Amino acid sequence: MKNETKTIRYVAFLRGINVGGNKKVPMAILKESLKTIGFSNIETLLNSGNIIFEAPKDSIENLEEKMANHLERAFSFAIPTIIKTAKSIIEIVEANPFKSETLTKDLRFYISFLKTKTNAPFQLPWQSEDQSFQILSLKANAIISLLDVSKSKTPKAMAVLEKEFSKNITTRNWNTILKIEKKLNT
Repeated sequence: MKNETKTIRYVAFLRGINVGGNKKVPMAILKESLKTIGFSNIETLLNSGNIIFEAPKDSIENLEEKMANHLERAFSFAIPTIIKTAKSIIEIVEANPFKSETLTKDLRFYISFLKTKTNAPFQLPWQSEDQSFQILSLKANAIISLLDVSKSKTPKAMAVLEKEFSKNITTRNWNTILKIEKKLNT
């Protein structure tokens, strides 16, 4: 009987690629590149570095290091990488952290993934002085936040997150997380 290595589905979130024409990473080349290091069933979503893939079971830290090191060699610049299990993404969506919020044309829902476990540096929920940005909760290394773009723009909110939680973070719009979860369930 053949000893097969069990594979797990993961989602990788790459930070800072294909933004404003900088750090260009074509998704087709990215997919082919990741196959060379043993990842399989690779799918990308949007052009902002959302990757669903399978890999032999390993620690998240090892997978992040393996992917980040490979991508830096392949594209000649560092690409911060945060990986979550597919199961953890599905659990976030099923918990629906925004269920008590009412979506409007000016309100944006965000999930920010932290590379390492941390506690909030202030009492949650938290709101910015101008009341444009709220951090609702911190669960499973994911910051649940919302931004009212009629009062402020995203960069100010992201600066708050980086200042308080470090730059080992990457943020996605809730709609992107819902699209990823839909792909995971198909």
